Amino acid sequence: MSTPKATDLGGRALDFVMGIVEAPINGFERLMGRKRMPYLFLAPNLILFGIFTFLPIAIAVGYAFTGGTGLFVSDRPFVGFDNFRQLLQCEDYLRPGSCRESLFWTAVWNTLWFVGFNVAATLLVALVTALILNRAIAARGFFRAMFFYPVLLSPVVIGLIWKWFLDRNGLLNAFLQMLGVPPEIFLLDVGWSRFFVVVVSVWFHMGFYTLILLAGLQAIPKDLYEAAAIDAASPRRTLFRITLPLLGPNLLVVLILLMIRSVQIFDEAWVLTNGGGPGTANSFIVQYIYQMAFGSDLRLFGLASAASVLMGLVLLALTLIQLRLGRKMES
Repeated sequence: MSTPKATDLGGRALDFVMGIVEAPINGFERLMGRKRMPYLFLAPNLILFGIFTFLPIAIAVGYAFTGGTGLFVSDRPFVGFDNFRQLLQCEDYLRPGSCRESLFWTAVWNTLWFVGFNVAATLLVALVTALILNRAIAARGFFRAMFFYPVLLSPVVIGLIWKWFLDRNGLLNAFLQMLGVPPEIFLLDVGWSRFFVVVVSVWFHMGFYTLILLAGLQAIPKDLYEAAAIDAASPRRTLFRITLPLLGPNLLVVLILLMIRSVQIFDEAWVLTNGGGPGTANSFIVQYIYQMAFGSDLRLFGLASAASVLMGLVLLALTLIQLRLGRKMES
């Protein structure tokens, strides 16, 4: 038990320390004014955010209008919109082979294909999982943690784990051989490799989106379900008349985040398919940007930057759509 003398000594020490801390803050407050003080505390974060976010964006936009293979802007000639024209020059956009940059349009169509299947599959799996985990089932906390756990892993680790699992001598083929099925080289077949790229992405990311949907489900008032039970509403009617409409804002957030993440697919697909194979079957936009800038001896930074600017504009459009739809749903 502390004595009054010890308590008084501790209080004076705390006042002394707080006085040292408050002295420079009070000085800045007198110098800047009370209304400008928040900017002082925001400045370190804004500076770091500007250096590592806005500055790279500005550099990429600048490089998009330059040519050559030089690294520094001073060594690169200004070419205007030539890089964008090179990317967009096509006789038929549905046939990548007719485009000047056929690899870019192959990556575009592969990305669109992946976005369509991945968004639909992940949204469905995350929704079903959230509905199940929202029920009073045994070990619910354990299952919630287990479904979220893959999100904490590195994309490279995910790619290596699944690559080992799908290898010719991997666990899946070992299981198939036990059933008398001949081994399959999954990652060297176009159909199977595309299928498993989607499967890996769903398995990797669905925990995060399940968490968002689960939070939305728990925010729905229980009184509505009690009223539906009194009216003898069927589970299907309750789902489509109560749960899904009230879960709409969360579903919208998940949909937009999924689309943005799917457009940016790279890490796990690159590791899993050995750089987008077989051939260019799993070559996506971010991979094209990487290969143009760093994956070849030419170092076409201008072309890679132009492709990244175009992708950034698409992502910006998706974000604006989310904001607009979100405001409509709230009003």
